[in-house]
Amino acid sequence: MFQFIKEDISAALRQDPAARNWLEVLLTYPGVHAVWGYRISHFLWRVKLKLLARIYSNWVRAVTGIEIHPAAKIGRRFFIDHGMGVVIGATAVVGEDVMIYHDVTLGARTGGSGKRHPTIGNNVVIGAGARVLGDISIGDGVKINANVVVTKSVPARTMVDSSEFFAI
Repeated sequence: MFQFIKEDISAALRQDPAARNWLEVLLTYPGVHAVWGYRISHFLWRVKLKLLARIYSNWVRAVTGIEIHPAAKIGRRFFIDHGMGVVIGATAVVGEDVMIYHDVTLGARTGGSGKRHPTIGNNVVIGAGARVLGDISIGDGVKINANVVVTKSVPARTMVDSSEFFAI
């Protein structure tokens, strides 16, 4: 657990030029706090304490403004910058070294059971206000610009701007 805490703080220091030191990140970064809260609620979910996991994740949402369902699967060094309004659905899968900005939704397009949320690869950046919706795949190294709605899978090393894909 302490290794994850160190990695999460290092990711914030590496990806946010405004981050001045580890103590500042530890004490004042709601995106980091939300990820730690998710990791605790995800553990509770996995050990079948699902109601407690939902109660705890709801408390984390109230405190940080960031909603991550405890059933989601999130990799290491995940960083949420300015997190207010972020929503990550139950069947979302997020790779390692992913960075998202405020008001991003990794959501569903339909109700029902089964996989409904996106799978995000490694080293992906998702800009502020973006919506990534449905059971789609976002490849490694993808950059999604701000305020873009993505409803189709995106190949690796691509930039998404206004629903158009560009190789990078």
